[in-house]
Amino acid sequence: MNTLALDIGGTKFTIAGFDGAGRMTHRHSEATDREGGKDWMLARIAERVRVWDIAFDRCGIGFGGPVNFETQMVTLSTHVGGWADFDFCGWVRSELLIDRVVMDNDANVGALGEGCHGAGQGHRPLFYMTLSTGIGGGILTEHGIYRGADSYAGELGHINIDPNGPSCLCGSNGCFERMCCGLWMEKDFGKTAKELLDDSEFVASYVVKLARGLKACIMILNPSRIVIGGGISKAGDKLFVPLRAELRRQITAWSRARIDVVPAALADDSVLYGAVELARYSQ
Repeated sequence: MNTLALDIGGTKFTIAGFDGAGRMTHRHSEATDREGGKDWMLARIAERVRVWDIAFDRCGIGFGGPVNFETQMVTLSTHVGGWADFDFCGWVRSELLIDRVVMDNDANVGALGEGCHGAGQGHRPLFYMTLSTGIGGGILTEHGIYRGADSYAGELGHINIDPNGPSCLCGSNGCFERMCCGLWMEKDFGKTAKELLDDSEFVASYVVKLARGLKACIMILNPSRIVIGGGISKAGDKLFVPLRAELRRQITAWSRARIDVVPAALADDSVLYGAVELARYSQ
């Protein structure tokens, strides 16, 4: 049974084909044209899938923005225009001729991918955070993805970590995403996240803000492990070593909550593998 996996992000989108044994057989990734918006991306996805000429039996989607899981509708994307209230699953059915389609927020899907195939194996509850253009979070328990009452559980990116911080795209200020995501790092400092994370002085100040957001996750959820995916996580030890040290400094002295924070093992493919699992178990 062939599965089409879609990972829709603010910086790039990636699509992949998996065979019945769960092996990735095809993969294509492309930078997002934010000016082109939703319609540009849909056209590019359709073109690539038709080139592959594979009969897909099902499709799993990880979308980079809020998703109403119950209605299977995109709520919106704060980074790419045109997605608000869009029936993405319906588009896949009609345009790509795949009947079995299921979608979730990309962080939830990434949690599923890392929890089943990556750095989160054997760890429940697991918290997965995508740290890239934006910040999102997914919670994986022994019973599957925890979505909350309205599909918004895990949205760690919009807790306020600096009450006097700058305005965020969401309308609030000092949000975790506004202070730590790649989009704003580049706008605030005039360098890419990769360049900034090569600067140990920058990292020393950056992990203070990063740890403030993750402290909320640790104190509320007490996860067995936190896995961080997305482009910024590729900085490796130069980010994770000081981050762990800062978390130990910030975590409440009497707390015995574990501090187990690691990069995603599947790198750029966490959401793709999660999308396959989502499609497999949601039908």
